[in-house]
Amino acid sequence: MAISEEKAKLEVFLDWLQVNGAELRGCNINYSDSRKGFGIFASASTSTETSDDVLLVVPLHLAITPMRVLQEPLLGPECQKMFEQGQVDDRLLMILFLTFERLRQNSSWKPYLDMLPTRFGNPLWFSDDELLELKGTNLYHATELQKKKLVSLFHEQVEGLMKKLLLLDGGSESEVSFEHFLWANSVFWSRALNIPLPHSFVFPQSQEDVGGTSHTIETNGEKDIQAAVSGPASIAPGDTVWVEGLVPGIDFCNHDLKPVATWEVDGTGSVSRVPFSMYLLSVAQNRIPNKEISISYGNKGNEELLYLYGFVIENNPDDYLMVHYPVEAIPSIPFSDTKGQLLDAQKAQLRCLLPKSLLDDGFFPQTRSKARESDEKETVRSCNFSWSGQRKMPSYMKKLVFPEDFMTGLRTIAMQEDEIYKVSAMLEELVESRPEEQPCDTEVRMAVWEACGDCGALQLLVDLLNSKMMKLEENSGSEEQDTRRLEEACVLESHEEPRELEEEGRRRMSRNKWSSVVYRRGQKQLTRLFLKEAEHALHLSLSSSDL
Repeated sequence: MAISEEKAKLEVFLDWLQVNGAELRGCNINYSDSRKGFGIFASASTSTETSDDVLLVVPLHLAITPMRVLQEPLLGPECQKMFEQGQVDDRLLMILFLTFERLRQNSSWKPYLDMLPTRFGNPLWFSDDELLELKGTNLYHATELQKKKLVSLFHEQVEGLMKKLLLLDGGSESEVSFEHFLWANSVFWSRALNIPLPHSFVFPQSQEDVGGTSHTIETNGEKDIQAAVSGPASIAPGDTVWVEGLVPGIDFCNHDLKPVATWEVDGTGSVSRVPFSMYLLSVAQNRIPNKEISISYGNKGNEELLYLYGFVIENNPDDYLMVHYPVEAIPSIPFSDTKGQLLDAQKAQLRCLLPKSLLDDGFFPQTRSKARESDEKETVRSCNFSWSGQRKMPSYMKKLVFPEDFMTGLRTIAMQEDEIYKVSAMLEELVESRPEEQPCDTEVRMAVWEACGDCGALQLLVDLLNSKMMKLEENSGSEEQDTRRLEEACVLESHEEPRELEEEGRRRMSRNKWSSVVYRRGQKQLTRLFLKEAEHALHLSLSSSDL
């Protein structure tokens, strides 16, 4: 995109923000780079109107929310009918809105929509060749399923609705394509916020201007809005109502592990001097002019960052590994019905997220600090003692990093026939002693722990992690090979797929492929480290004298 085009779009957007009541006080919106697009930067001087740390204020009437969609003259009535029939949820309402407004010839939202990316770095936009880089990871299968679901949704519900509305709006129905819907889906998932709105904003008592501008919220009744925000009918007037939505201007803040700003909602105007607004608040002690202002999207691993936002962070401290026992395999295991009942009775889990930070408290800590050394974390176990006291708590438990709910599930799946009989006998004895009361989940866990211990569960966990590593390496090689590939890569910032050519000894790689390799390598690293933890725990369990 030419620089002159970027500047022209930005000027139109800034005028649009100002007309709609937004105020840029201590910041500017500028083009960042080809990966981030536009971002928010500290201005050279703070506005003379304010000496506080409020950088940007956007009236909430400018937010795209489910309530807003239901009030649109053309789209609103159609969405209301679909909503009542259970065909759409809050999120799809906003995605339909974005799709329609982008297709309209004279959309009042054009200055904002023109500022948004036209393509995205999430896997739904990958070429077939780029998608192969994810093979063996959770994202590969998830992307295939999501793409299939979106294509089906587009042809069954969205395409016909858009064509109908465009004709009513005086446009051409031939303009509708799946890519428009995919674009709107990506815009929503990469930019939406969970906004704590004041009750009086969501449910205005009258049809007067609640935002202090020329925009008026008109409703077909509080019941329809109540449904759109999925809230209980008993919400009190003073309560906060959490609503997902997009806030133009605020949503140009990019993510950083060390954010220098945060956003807040001001219902009364006591902080921002604009009632019913969202404002960007600086948390930096000293703002550096022209330095980008970042916020945090939360503690997210690369799997989530890539899937939702289209980027990854090298050496991400918030990375995690998803491990699960396949539910579809349960019917084929011995005593599957009994084990299924025990899983339900214990409220056990067959999948878990293993954050990288867990490793700091394991057998082989990666980044343990001196402070952590002096404050050992006790592993929380819901069955920290056995049924009869015959099975002692093994000494390795303080170092076991795997969640107890997940270990409970694996322990149950791995049970042998004699162990099942032991558990049944213990539970029957308990029921006989108090026939009016069934064993609680903790008591069932205690019985299973007494009968099984951890050996079977840890062996199953080792098998699951080995299987995961084999699947990851099957299509892309080892962690070391990924590292070498990244070191030798010449990363192209364009979304276009490059030809595989050597350039000064470095192979060209698209940004999407680079992101995939970074994510994939991180998954291999975490699998290797958690496998090492599981194998050591299994060794200690097998050799423990505490049994």
